[in-house]
Formats: sequence, structure tokens, C-alpha cells
Amino acid sequence: MAKLINLKIFPRFFQSSSAGGILLLFCVAISLAIANTGLADDFNNFLNTQLGFESESIHLRYPILLWINDGLMAIFFLLVGLEIKREIVEGELSSLRQASLPVLAAIGGVMVPAGIYAMFNAGTPTGSGWGIPMATDIAFALGILSLLGNKVPPGLKIFLAALAIVDDLMAILVIAIFYSSELHLSYLGYAGAVFALQLIFNRIGVKNIFCYIIPGIFMWYFIHHSGIHATIAGVLTAITLPTNEEEYDSPLEKLEHFLTRPVNFIIMPIFAIANTNITFEAGMVEGLATTMGLGIVLGLFLGKPAGIFLMSFIAVKSRVSQLPLQANWWHVLGLGLLGGIGFTMSIFIALLSFSDSAHQTEAKFAVLVASLLSGIAGYLLLKMRSGKHIVTAVPPHV
Repeated sequence: MAKLINLKIFPRFFQSSSAGGILLLFCVAISLAIANTGLADDFNNFLNTQLGFESESIHLRYPILLWINDGLMAIFFLLVGLEIKREIVEGELSSLRQASLPVLAAIGGVMVPAGIYAMFNAGTPTGSGWGIPMATDIAFALGILSLLGNKVPPGLKIFLAALAIVDDLMAILVIAIFYSSELHLSYLGYAGAVFALQLIFNRIGVKNIFCYIIPGIFMWYFIHHSGIHATIAGVLTAITLPTNEEEYDSPLEKLEHFLTRPVNFIIMPIFAIANTNITFEAGMVEGLATTMGLGIVLGLFLGKPAGIFLMSFIAVKSRVSQLPLQANWWHVLGLGLLGGIGFTMSIFIALLSFSDSAHQTEAKFAVLVASLLSGIAGYLLLKMRSGKHIVTAVPPHV
């Protein structure tokens, strides 16, 4: 009997709504442990191992870490994009007042943190890092929210996913304009042509999923070589997948169901292990008290929730937007705190902002501390202020 009970534990765990978040945190712990032991150098060498194919006309040979962050995460963004499009067509974002809230909240969540950082660092050598606290790590933010299961309204997950995608799109735009050394417009043109083809397929009623996925792979290649973060190809492809309001599964819903488990239990854990690989070094703690450290920590931990909450409050009170079903202002504040989990995207911008390793190391540690504080505070607030909610809509799968 004991063996039968033990065998049932694993299926129940992987079917629970919080399983993905728990696994994600477990992988974070593993990655931090590896990065601060004798295995660190071997692990970094592995992540920097080149894989792929390269010729005079095709360039697809990159480190494993880049394949994870630009390749696998494009699939994650595809899944999140599919969810959001489904909600726009038939769910939580189906009205303009509902759909406008995450967009406006994301704008507030970008402007206030950047302003806080600039206030501390204006006229200093670290002033160029103003983009660091702007970003939200959508993967980790959704992972923490998933730990709460059905204790929060289902619309909150869609709200956070849409907010984080808009946030990431703005971060990608900022990187392209202010932090990229070169932007290749020809590749952007090729990507635009592929996107147009996908829209045409949608318009003429093509239902075959591969007619969207295969062009999406080419679009990923073109966007990557344009100098813009390639994960946006996943979102753009998701936009073109056809869906409907009928009871039978549309191509979008079929692909969404197919991707859910691989993303939650393979892609996300790999992402966590590869990107939490931060080795603690001397001087990191002292760096938190510098203008750069304060700008990052306060920008993410205070600026993010303040900007998201204030912009949401103004939008709702002015009747431009409305809160998700069953949500209240405590939920919005909790999501704002989760928006302060900048992590990988913030670290990426930090590496682009500073050329010297000392500033990069201090910035990475400040981002890690701010993300940790934001994740814990957001989780605890949402847990304390939320009860059991009956899921009345189609539950999100990410």
C-alpha cells in the first residue's frame, strides 16, 4: 500500500497548479549551489560550449546559454502569447477596458523604476544603467504566482502575463534604441515579410499549425540577426495563430495544450538552472549601498509596484480600464511586487550598460537581491490577501 501511495505522489504533483513554480525554485537553488562550489567553472564552460551550424550564408552556431535564452525562451513566449490571444478573443481581455489595464500598468512599471534609478545616478559613471530596473522577468514572475494555485483569481495570471509581455517588449525596444551597437534593418524587413505571410495564412483560413510554426522559425532567425532579442518572434507567431469562440479546439488551443507541459517541466527548469548561475564575490554586499545598487534595488522593489499600482489606479478610477474578475487592489499591489522580479532581463541590460566587470558584478547582485525581495513580498502579500477562488474561466496553462 505504501508503494502505491508513493507512486501516486508524482502524478499528483505534476498535475497541481503550483508544480511548475516549485520545480522552478528547486532549480534556482541547484544553480546557485553549483555556481558557488568547485563545479562553477565546469558549468560555465558547458554553458559556453558552441553548438549549431555555420557557413558563409547561415550563422547558427552559438553557446548553449544563448540557445536557452533566445531559442527555448522563444517557445515560452509563444505559449504565453497563445494564452493572451485566447483571452483577448474569448476571456479576461476580451473588452478594451480589460485589455488596456496591463498595457497602462506596464507603462507605469517602466517609467517609475527608470526615474528612481536616474535620480540616484544622474551625472555619475553608472548613469547609463537606467534601463536595468525597467524589466520584469516574466518566467520567474509567473512561476512565483503559480505557487499560489487557485488562491488567486484566474484573471490575475493573464493580467501579469500581459503586463510582463508589454514590459518585455518595451525593454526590447529600449535595448534596440539605446543599448544596441548596430541594428540590421534588412533582417527586420525579412522578419516583417514572414510575419505578413503568417497574417495572410490566418486571413485566408489556413488551419495547419505548421504553416505558422515553420515561418515562425525563419522569423526567429531574422529577428535574432537584426540585433533585437529573438524571443519576440514567439509572441508575433502566437498573434497569427487562428482561434475561435466555439467549443471545439482551434489550432491555437491545440498548440497551447501541446506546449504546456514541456514548457512548465522542461524549458522553465532549464532556463532557471542556466540563468541563476551567479557566483557570490567579495564586494557584492557593499555594492548595494552605492548609487547604482540603491537605484536598482529601490527601482525594482519599490518603483515597480508603485508604478504598476498608481497607473492601474488612475486607469480604473478614470473608467479607462477595469480590474480582472474577482481581483482587488491588494492583488494589484501583489502583482506589482512580482513585477519587481527583474532577474535575467535586468541582468542582460546590466551587461550591456557597463563595460567593466566590477560594475557588472555589483549590478547582478543588486538585481538578484531586489528580485528575491520582490518575489517573497509579492508571494506573501497575495497569499495573505487571497482565499480560495472558484475557477470560472478557462484556466491558464503556463
